[in-house]
Amino acid sequence: MMRILIALLCAPAAMMLAGCTPRIEVAAPKEPITINMNVKIEHEIHIKVDKDVENLLKSRSDLF
Repeated sequence: MMRILIALLCAPAAMMLAGCTPRIEVAAPKEPITINMNVKIEHEIHIKVDKDVENLLKSRSDLF
């Protein structure tokens, strides 16, 4: 009699625990992933040189 009572109490508890198991789902996104790579890079380089160096560079354009 006691075993039947324990079985009757354990059966609903087991059913409730089975209903609470977590479900994890991994799925790919529906839309494709886009990466925008439109980058505009601008550089300005200002060089101050001595007059002698400037004259040298003008007269010897083959240095650089």
